[in-house]
Amino acid sequence: MRLIRHPVLCNYYVTYRCNAKCGFCDIWEKPSPYVNVETAKKNLADLKRLGVKVIDFTGGEPLIHREIDELLGAAKEMGFITTVTTNCLLYPKWAKKLQGKIDMLHFSLDSSEKSEHDQMRGVACFDFVMESIRIAIDLNERPDILFTVFEKHTDQIEEVYKKVCLPNNLVLILNPAFDYNDVESGPPLSTDTLNTLLKWGKRKNVYLNEAFVDLRKDGGNKVDNPICKAASTTIVISPENELVLPCYHLGEKSFPISNNLFNLYHSEEVQKLVALEGRFPACEGCTINCYMQPSFAVEVNKYWFTALKSTIKYNRLKGTWKKLLPF
Repeated sequence: MRLIRHPVLCNYYVTYRCNAKCGFCDIWEKPSPYVNVETAKKNLADLKRLGVKVIDFTGGEPLIHREIDELLGAAKEMGFITTVTTNCLLYPKWAKKLQGKIDMLHFSLDSSEKSEHDQMRGVACFDFVMESIRIAIDLNERPDILFTVFEKHTDQIEEVYKKVCLPNNLVLILNPAFDYNDVESGPPLSTDTLNTLLKWGKRKNVYLNEAFVDLRKDGGNKVDNPICKAASTTIVISPENELVLPCYHLGEKSFPISNNLFNLYHSEEVQKLVALEGRFPACEGCTINCYMQPSFAVEVNKYWFTALKSTIKYNRLKGTWKKLLPF
């Protein structure tokens, strides 16, 4: 049973450029412009009309955008829940200007060992993460630590939890790695690792969407009966100001927005693609977290029930649950 029939999330790519070179991502390899602030404000107004509640300003590295504070400020003024994930290389520079403008601020950290984390990110950013945590806490911000889980380094979860999260009272977000297109994240997470993650998800200040684990155990999205609702729950806007469908990672087609996002989204051509969400050949076996998270939230099924408890836990920790009540 479908509970919500309008998009709830916008993945707003402010630029594809990045100052890191993560081996499990290819976005940083793309040439890219930067989102125009005035254009973005017009799109935000249409996103509000479409029913979107959460704006994820993403990239690339979103803090490369020289007006990221204005983009976040505009979104907050319109009542959106805002989220940003950063490698922290630029956070110390931006911290004061971003204060109070990000509801869910995620600092990427994949190891408590400096050399291992920096190797995974392709750039020396570990020290910047540690500095950013200190700065954020001084500003009464409470960033989350986003830990991307690979089979080869699950032992580092406890180290990051004990050395970084608990001493600073920060939420540890466990983000199971996923493959897409030609980008591989290494061996699939084993059943033992998935079960270990479920145990971690029950601990204090740890967030894991348990439905991510169930979906992986089930073999991912099935094109004959798709769990993925990427195109109907999530609006993807590119730095070129295009609507990307059915999702960024598949990117079957892009439509110029031309200051008309609301009508474009409801156009016949776009809705035909929306209707095919989760049914493209490349959708078979997909487990991409950023599209499955909203997919689990809008339709009652076994994943909805599994995700609900985890989602409530996180939003209570972050204080965003009241803003989500209209859902």
